Amino acid sequence: MRVILTVIGKDKVGIIAGVSQKLAELEINILDVSQTIMDDYFTMMMMLTMDKSSDFETIRKELNQVGESLGVSIKVQNEEIFNAMHKL
Repeated sequence: MRVILTVIGKDKVGIIAGVSQKLAELEINILDVSQTIMDDYFTMMMMLTMDKSSDFETIRKELNQVGESLGVSIKVQNEEIFNAMHKL
């Protein structure tokens, strides 16, 4: 299953490392990543793959905990839902 992860927050050292480390622990593969800094705000979007049998709610909670510890907002959603929400 492909999912989209977004990260937004004040820029600081360790955001990419913290998110990537948690994804590795959860055995979630990073297919693509785009990140930028706008003024003092860090933004990142990742396309990921994970097993269909993965517990999506548990993954979401664990990523939220990482976001809280890093001071950023992390959102994760199924690629199909993401695409449906962002079509014109």
